[in-house]
Amino acid sequence: MSATSLPILMRSLGLTTMAREHDAALARAETEDWGYPHLLRHLIETEANERLRRRVERLLKASHLPANKTMASVEPARLPDKVRRQLPTLLTGEFIRRGDNLLCFGLPGRGKTLFLAALCRELVQQHQLPILYTTAHRLVTELLIAKRDLKLERLIAKLDRFDAIAIDDLGYTQQSREEMEVLFTLLAERYEKKSVLITSNLVFSQWDQIFKDPMMTMAAVDRLVHHAVILEFNGDSYRASAAKAKSKS
Repeated sequence: MSATSLPILMRSLGLTTMAREHDAALARAETEDWGYPHLLRHLIETEANERLRRRVERLLKASHLPANKTMASVEPARLPDKVRRQLPTLLTGEFIRRGDNLLCFGLPGRGKTLFLAALCRELVQQHQLPILYTTAHRLVTELLIAKRDLKLERLIAKLDRFDAIAIDDLGYTQQSREEMEVLFTLLAERYEKKSVLITSNLVFSQWDQIFKDPMMTMAAVDRLVHHAVILEFNGDSYRASAAKAKSKS
């Protein structure tokens, strides 16, 4: 087979990046005196890297993660000691592969949302884990609409494609019993199978304000904490500190 027909064969096999880079790589191989194994490895690595880049791009788009919340925005010195110690382990993604949960508690403005969004972005980029990021209000609204349209099971099956669902601000706004029932259904379906990552300004003893019913509250807490990492975000409010610094400048 001639060298000129190789790109055509590569495209037929779906190796589009190898096909596109073939001529340039061949010219470089001749100039730099590459052997055939070196040329082949270069083309395969180029194809693999481009596929990885496109996969991460697709996962980030599907995640709905906020673009401005990254690990570069997290100030390690402001993290509570336990959070700082746990971070390297969390960044491996093993807890999600096991189907464990992550629960972040703290008053408003303590950095829970920033931490969770930044962590999720790293897990998508570094480990290609499918993660959905959403607010509690948006999620229960979607679940309610699906229930109304008799499509709740279909939506839950769709959400099951994500290894983790990050639910921000659970309990921040008061929601109806019906809203909490559909959320409980989702949590129950994911129990011991897929991860749930939650931020909340309410500690467990206050979760009866979320689920409205003592038995449902107990069942929800039991499922979430069974396999979970629990982090507490205390200290000064980020926003209050920023405002104080601004007033002094």
